Amino acid sequence: MPAVEAIEMTGSDADAHAPIPALWQRGADPAALLLLAHGAGAGMDHPHLARLSGLLAERGVAVLRYQFPYVTAGSRRPDPPAVLHATVRRAVAFGARRFPELALFAGGRSMGGRMTTQAAARGLVPAVRGIVLFAFPLHPPKRPGIERAEHLSAVAQPMLFLQGTRDGLCDLALLRPVLAPLGERATLFVSDGADHSFRVPKSSGHRACDIERLLAGEAASWIRGRLER
Repeated sequence: MPAVEAIEMTGSDADAHAPIPALWQRGADPAALLLLAHGAGAGMDHPHLARLSGLLAERGVAVLRYQFPYVTAGSRRPDPPAVLHATVRRAVAFGARRFPELALFAGGRSMGGRMTTQAAARGLVPAVRGIVLFAFPLHPPKRPGIERAEHLSAVAQPMLFLQGTRDGLCDLALLRPVLAPLGERATLFVSDGADHSFRVPKSSGHRACDIERLLAGEAASWIRGRLER
C-alpha cells in the first residue's frame, strides 16, 4: 500500500490554534483528496480506518486522516460539538490550501462523519465537493430515532452513506425515509451482514478485508462520479 506520512495541519498566520495531527497517504496521480475523521472511540490510527485509507489511495483518492483534540489530549470523552465542527473546518481549510490541485472531499467514520455533515450544514466547509460517510450513526444503540439526521436537509453537498445491514447504530428502515427527500444529494450503499464496524459473520463466507475493499471501491467510484459532473 502507499506509504503513510505523519504531518501537522497548521492554520493561517491568524490561526492561533494548535496544529492538528494528521496522516497523509496517496498513490500515483490522485485526482481527489478525502479528509477523513475518525469515530468516537478510536483515533486516526485505528486499523480499520488505516486499511480503508490505503485502499482508497490505491484507487486514486489521496487521504488525509486527522485527529480531534480530545484524542490528542489522551481523553476518551469527545470534545463539545463546536470544537469538533471547528476541527473539521480547519482540516478542510488546510486541505484546500495545501493541495489546491486536488478536488476536495470530506467525511469520516461514525461520529467523524456526523460531525462533518453538521459542519457542512452550518456552511463551514464550502470547498468540499462531496461527503463520504462510513457507518453514519443515525441513533444511539437500542434507541432508534432520526433526530441525528435532522440537519442533513441543510447539507448542500452530495453525500455517500456506506452502511451495514446489522449496524446497531443505524436502522436502515429509518435511514431510507430520511434520505429519500434529499434526492440525488444522498446515495446509500448497503453492505449485507455488516455491523457498525463492518464486521460480518463467518457464515457469510466473506472476510473483513473483502468488505473493506468493497467499501473503498464504492467510495472511490462515487468520488470519480462527482468529478465527471
